Amino acid sequence: MSARSGTDHGPRTIEAGAPPTRYARGWHCLGLAADFKDGRPHEIEAFGTKLVVFQAEGTGRLHVLDAYCPHMGGNLADGTIKGDALACPFHDWRWGGDGRCAGIPYAHRVPRRARTRAWRTLEENKQLFVWHDPQGASPPEGVTIPRIEGAFSGEWSDWTWHTLRIDGANCREIVDNVVDMAHFFYVHHSFPTYFKNVFEGHVATQYMTSDPREDMTAADTLSAQGRLRSEASYHGPSYMIDHLWTEVGDATVETVLINCHYPVAPDAFVLQYGALVKKLPGMSDEEAAQAAAQASEGLAAGFEEDVAIWRNKTRIDNPLLCDQDGPVYQLRRWYEQFYVDAEEVGAEMTDRFEFEIDTERAVTVWRAEVEANLASRRDAATAGEG
Repeated sequence: MSARSGTDHGPRTIEAGAPPTRYARGWHCLGLAADFKDGRPHEIEAFGTKLVVFQAEGTGRLHVLDAYCPHMGGNLADGTIKGDALACPFHDWRWGGDGRCAGIPYAHRVPRRARTRAWRTLEENKQLFVWHDPQGASPPEGVTIPRIEGAFSGEWSDWTWHTLRIDGANCREIVDNVVDMAHFFYVHHSFPTYFKNVFEGHVATQYMTSDPREDMTAADTLSAQGRLRSEASYHGPSYMIDHLWTEVGDATVETVLINCHYPVAPDAFVLQYGALVKKLPGMSDEEAAQAAAQASEGLAAGFEEDVAIWRNKTRIDNPLLCDQDGPVYQLRRWYEQFYVDAEEVGAEMTDRFEFEIDTERAVTVWRAEVEANLASRRDAATAGEG
């Protein structure tokens, strides 16, 4: 009889198919709206092309157009805002926010077909969004970006904001984190004690409670100050709002974190993240801003740890999971709705799905690891004193 069991089918072979060439349908955040309101056009590389963002001088509205002028290919991002139009630097053709040519100074008339692509935009939470749909359809009813009231309240800090381009990885890598409880301990040095996912419609939510790791410093983990409760929801394929409550002494600090991205190419995306912090009684604007900056710095450290993983891992379409892993395949079915034609979106992608991980085993193992780390440090300190 062979030494290999009859039920042993050999080593698992990783299936690493090519990332989709189609880009997700949905609202995508391009950044803080104020950053585009400086009187200059701004070039954005996204969705396999280049876009240009500009603010109309008369209306004050932000507009997004394809970056290249359909006349002779000039880059409109190098042009000039003239009134409510953007003038090409090549021949001064003027383009309105609706994509129509608003004038050609040296011509008797504007060609009837003089139009370029105008992208549907939305300003919400003091951020700018564009709608992308490969089929060219408008956003379905009910699919929008929720308002974060703290962004408009004097009781909260202003946004912090960071932007980072990730090359060599597809957007799916960051979305997978929604269900990945274990990586919070091993990558982010947090200590999850409760973890649940709910997917429904175009929203995917992660509920998590985590405790401080006593073997880590405040610089190593987001939950170093006290117990942290998180409710993080992706609203569509690329915009996550994370409401956090952190116990600090006798107070509870309330924070809103944004984790969002837009695709540049099938294997590249721009990651953006920022934070708002609610002021505690007696907290000044400066102290609130500092608290938001600290939250954002912790978020930045966490993403740097993720990026290090993404840049060195392989794409894997058939992950081999254990009984304590999260619902990766269910999340990916939910995510698939943004990549297929609207008429191909099935109930298995949008019906409500709930999954709670039993954390008892993980917590037992992790507490033992933390205690062993602390004991090793105490032994080292004692030896050093001797």
